[in-house]
Amino acid sequence: MRNKNIMFSVVAIVVLALIGLGVVLTHHSGPSTPTPTTAPSSAGTGGPTPTVSNATFNTSYSTMKYLTGIVAKGKGKIAVILPDTVSSTRYTEFDAPNLKTAFLAAGLTTSQFSIQNAQGSDTTQYTDAQSAIADGAKVILLDPLDSTTGAVIEAYAKARGVYVIDYDRLTLGGARSYYVSFNNVAVGTLIGTGETSCLSAWHVTHPLIYVMKGAPTDNNATLFAQGYNAVLARSGYTTAAGNVVNENAGTWTPSVALTDFQGAYTANPKINAVLTPNDENAAPIISYLQGRGLTPKTMPFTGQDATLTGFHNIIAGYQCGTVYKPIWLEAQAAAALAIYLRAGQKPPAGLVNGTSTDSSALISSLKQVPSVLLTATWVTAATIQKTVIADQVIKASDLCTSTAPTVSGSHQPTYAQDCRTYGIK
Repeated sequence: MRNKNIMFSVVAIVVLALIGLGVVLTHHSGPSTPTPTTAPSSAGTGGPTPTVSNATFNTSYSTMKYLTGIVAKGKGKIAVILPDTVSSTRYTEFDAPNLKTAFLAAGLTTSQFSIQNAQGSDTTQYTDAQSAIADGAKVILLDPLDSTTGAVIEAYAKARGVYVIDYDRLTLGGARSYYVSFNNVAVGTLIGTGETSCLSAWHVTHPLIYVMKGAPTDNNATLFAQGYNAVLARSGYTTAAGNVVNENAGTWTPSVALTDFQGAYTANPKINAVLTPNDENAAPIISYLQGRGLTPKTMPFTGQDATLTGFHNIIAGYQCGTVYKPIWLEAQAAAALAIYLRAGQKPPAGLVNGTSTDSSALISSLKQVPSVLLTATWVTAATIQKTVIADQVIKASDLCTSTAPTVSGSHQPTYAQDCRTYGIK
């Protein structure tokens, strides 16, 4: 699926071995610990200038202006390197534009930051990082394709005195300074609870749940599964009980997810519920089943990432809900953190609010990662208006169209009709 360049793999093995031995790769000692931040005084008042925290960020980005003084003290560039456009549309629909807005609102110019996407190639992600550092990046926001790629990039950056912030995904065995994401076990809990609630609400008798997973190379997928498997087990849904069928390896590639489902469905035609870890994986399976005559509110699906496709499936009665992770919040938190590091200053306590464990860290000082951990929300058809519409993440005009799901053997209401049913406007 991804371009596994042989030379890159050899480099990865060598670098990771050196990390495990604690070997310094060049004469640089890596970025030093930032000093505590002292907010500059307000002109004419002598009082402290307001600063940011996870509680101050909003959809208008108005509080990012509090960082202009920190921006003025910083040197060098901030580089964002996103992973792909296949596992989720969020990277192009939400992350890239929201990060750009956050940087600009804080006072950075377009020449002081860059946002790139590796397009699913580990070699590209590594060379993007090399190029960014050569071009003057002092901080990298990295959403790694996988932990192997991430660890190589982070070792390379650290050896050159460049900070790395793990963005959304934690690099296991890496050397980052901070991590910005959501509480991903809690995200999985929302998915599991959404599935079990929907089984009851849709009156699914004798459930046989096909439980899917994200890619095994993604630590987030592991954390999501911890959350939703625990919910399912507490509700009596396990393989031992005979009411769960597990996907084998897991994937974030929608076409592969469909193939996996088709194989499982052929072998287990009584499957009547599907726990899918994101909207993108659910979409092709729902479409496939609609082609076989699946009617609304008969086979519960779950999701994540609050995509437009996901919401179409939700209001049409094919998906129970989706986990809404406010990317505008994650982007502002990540941008703020990067701006503090660029200025060599320690972020405020109201921004860094927890720690995450790197289970693969071989160096004790890297096991507990200072983190910004944000809160996600489960959104159903009944709560779309007061969440993603209110936050202007999804436009009602894009959701409430005159088209309808194509279902073999039946005519379904248009999405505009569905919107009227749920008060979405």
